[in-house]
Amino acid sequence: MTNEHRMDFAFTANDLHAETHCEHMFSGATSFCRRAFARTLEGVDVAVMGVPFDTSVTNRPGTRFGPRAIRAASTNLGWARAWPSSIDPFVEMAVADWGDIRLDLAQPQGVPGQIQATISAVLAETKAVLLLGGDHFTTYPSLKAHAEKHGAPISLIQFDAHTDTWEGDDGDIDHGTMFYHAAREGIIDPATSVQVGIRTTNDNTIGFNIRDAIWCHTHTPDEIAAEIKRIVGDRPAYITFDIDGLDPSCAPGTGTPVVGGLFTWQALAVLRALKGINLIGMDVVEVSPAYDHAEITALAGATIGLELLCLYAHRPK
Repeated sequence: MTNEHRMDFAFTANDLHAETHCEHMFSGATSFCRRAFARTLEGVDVAVMGVPFDTSVTNRPGTRFGPRAIRAASTNLGWARAWPSSIDPFVEMAVADWGDIRLDLAQPQGVPGQIQATISAVLAETKAVLLLGGDHFTTYPSLKAHAEKHGAPISLIQFDAHTDTWEGDDGDIDHGTMFYHAAREGIIDPATSVQVGIRTTNDNTIGFNIRDAIWCHTHTPDEIAAEIKRIVGDRPAYITFDIDGLDPSCAPGTGTPVVGGLFTWQALAVLRALKGINLIGMDVVEVSPAYDHAEITALAGATIGLELLCLYAHRPK
């Protein structure tokens, strides 16, 4: 059968590097950037995984639909090489869409362990994962899984409106306390981690380097990236991008929007300028399509996810 008849490479691709520019953006399966779906990961460099969980939100729910919305928006990006990248991450790396993590929401206390165990199992078969949230709590079990693979502590690069370091109780499932727990448990090192775009009050930094939104707006993207590199150095780094790090004018579809944030162009420029960091893991979280308009938040999340793949392709080999 010819390629003209096969089409829909999300199901039919026999080459993980297959180009999808001959497919319609508006039809077919909504895998991330039209990558092939694969649960068997032999030969896969990066697996895209959805984490459809929003039980830990403190304001508006709906991020369980985030992975689906990001994938749908990403079909707009799968028809040509990521702009303005000098490389095509799908040529440089074998990227597959693993699908969503299965969660038993009737037993919520077991969900963090399910997320961690699934990511750990995938990381045992491939080099890295790109996680699509889901609320921001999902980063916590992901960090645990990455620490198992790469060792602790990890340096965290966090784009966010909130620090998510409010003090919590052991075992709580809350998207505002997980980095407090991760730091206290030695999973991440606050001294070599940075929180970018913060614009909510939390006087207890617990040692994190904070470059708030006002600081970001008085510095260029290259300067912001240089500061991140200075803090993180060549240490293993995990990037977590909470979509509410963007200003609500660029990303209204999120649970706890805060005005005064980064603009989409600004955030993308910072990510591009981070080329060369020792990136080991990455996620995009808190896309809540019920509050979106014209899919601009989902498209921002998909574009950030694609930029993270480009950044991973440029990591030190």
